Amino acid sequence: MPKTAYDTAKIGIYINDIVKASSSSFYWAMRLLPKHKKDAMFAVYAFCRQIDDIADEPAPIEVKKQRLNDWAIAINDIYAGKEPAYNPVALYLKDVCKEFSLPKEEFLELIRGMEMDTHDGLNPPSLDMLRLYCRRVAGAVGVLSIHIFGAVDDKSQRFAIALGEALQLTNILRDTKEDFDMGRIYLPKELLLSSGIGDILPTEMLSHPAIGKVREKLADMAELRYTEAKMLITPENQKALHPAIMMMNIYHKILDKMRKQGWEKTSPKVRLNKMHMLWLALRS
Repeated sequence: MPKTAYDTAKIGIYINDIVKASSSSFYWAMRLLPKHKKDAMFAVYAFCRQIDDIADEPAPIEVKKQRLNDWAIAINDIYAGKEPAYNPVALYLKDVCKEFSLPKEEFLELIRGMEMDTHDGLNPPSLDMLRLYCRRVAGAVGVLSIHIFGAVDDKSQRFAIALGEALQLTNILRDTKEDFDMGRIYLPKELLLSSGIGDILPTEMLSHPAIGKVREKLADMAELRYTEAKMLITPENQKALHPAIMMMNIYHKILDKMRKQGWEKTSPKVRLNKMHMLWLALRS
């Protein structure tokens, strides 16, 4: 962006365009927030989108790691009271972090999560590694979000982490084929081995007759986390967590739709249309 565009209003428009271009359920869940909270959530989302794009771009691994490190430097500068690197999203985040007392470590955890996506080749993670990945790329977003929503009690924190894992596991199930085509597999080793998928080439995994069993077991893990998240909603935090509950309803519906399609099918990618997402958001 040219320097002339570096004012709050124009950066806000730039960030809003990033969110709208994603066509994400996130947009529908956050758009009903008060403007200052919606703008803050959009800034966090734009940060996530930018570091995710770095991990996905067709560049050498070392280049990706350097660009992610540049973001880590910008985050550290924000919390040190310095002007962050020349990036409109970083500049906008500076005020957001201060207004909502967002924890620095969660931004750094997100960056570490993206670094986990910069490896080469299909290499299934262990269950522990998958949980760490989910905590970093989704739980961190949840923790940042509840600070903006205004619900930072212990149950809300645990809700954010449980829901973050549930949403990320749903994403992994929905995007199994797409991720595989990009050279990534998130189905954990333990589930592959216990389902009889062991000594085969990684490229043969998705065509293995037991792939449905693996994905069903991962879906069961997601269901447990959705259940845990629901149990952590209380009369005291329910109103503040409303946008997150909308996201939970939307993603849980996607999980249900995949279950009905059959776990052996990794394509086509299950989607909800905009009217369905809006209906679920309003219903919640």
